[in-house]
Amino acid sequence: MTRYLWDTPTSGDGRRADRNRWDRDGFGHLHQVIGAAELAGLDGVVVPYDPDGDEPWIVAGGALRDTRHTRVVVGFHPAFGTPVYAAKMSLTLQRLGADRLDWLVHVEAGAEDEVRRGDHLIGAARYERAAEFLTVARGVWSGRGALPGGFDGGEFDHDGDYFHVAAGGFDEAVDGHPFPTVHLTGTSPEALALSAAHGDVHLFTESEHGLWPQVRALGELAAARGRTVRAGLALPVIAREDEDEAWARVLRLWRETDPAATEDEVRSRGLGDLRFDGFDRIGYRTPIGLVGSYRQVARRLADYVAGGIDTFVLSGHPAIEEVHRAGEHLLHLADPAGRTLTGARA
Repeated sequence: MTRYLWDTPTSGDGRRADRNRWDRDGFGHLHQVIGAAELAGLDGVVVPYDPDGDEPWIVAGGALRDTRHTRVVVGFHPAFGTPVYAAKMSLTLQRLGADRLDWLVHVEAGAEDEVRRGDHLIGAARYERAAEFLTVARGVWSGRGALPGGFDGGEFDHDGDYFHVAAGGFDEAVDGHPFPTVHLTGTSPEALALSAAHGDVHLFTESEHGLWPQVRALGELAAARGRTVRAGLALPVIAREDEDEAWARVLRLWRETDPAATEDEVRSRGLGDLRFDGFDRIGYRTPIGLVGSYRQVARRLADYVAGGIDTFVLSGHPAIEEVHRAGEHLLHLADPAGRTLTGARA
């Protein structure tokens, strides 16, 4: 089953390329975006880890309270706290939100963010810590000897390089509540190896040379461990009734940052197959996304699905308008099985 999620704009939203910072009602706007995603029939929202944005755990808790069907993927960095604390918060949110919480664990971070956090781990050590973080979090959730996501009522002990737990676990409190689905990111060998061992979904981004070599590499690594890891894609989208209208929107945003830019210069950043390299210049987190008509973009989404992508994290600005566009004009074309206003298949 293909899942469509929406990337929530935790750093601000707006019509302009600079994505205006929030005013005093920013939190209210975020929840309007989340409500729009549910109304539009998307399967969930991603509340990203964003050092300059609102705290994702708080936004995620509010989203679970304000929705009935939407899955909420909370982004965080393993350095934010202990895996036991993350598991405990997640158990509370699973009970609060009818088991709709998932995780997006960010291992890589910019140097400035690392300094702000006081996090001094570098290189392979970041992935070693992340692997141990996920091992401990699953362990205290499931109890000693249980399979990930299950419960046998036992205690969990762990004496590792980064975390130490004695007689951990939540006893009967966790019974029946699933461990969050773990999303991971990255294309380095360390990132793919981490997902192969510990991830449930790996979110890729498009690149100039395409994403399929990395998708195949992940599949091979996971298969060698006897596991299957689903492939996802974070994808900015500007879709309109026709291709020229979509490109006109791109050009308007581009000229906010470079008033002298010509249409030919902007279109020259196209990579083929509707891919456009420059979304990061017009207010998006991810550089490469799709520009085209609704039908063109829907066909490209179907191509991704045929290649093995089963999760999309779409983004657009202003978010409420673009969510409604996706729900009304795009997803029913990309998803011929049909969708309902609850985010579930018809």
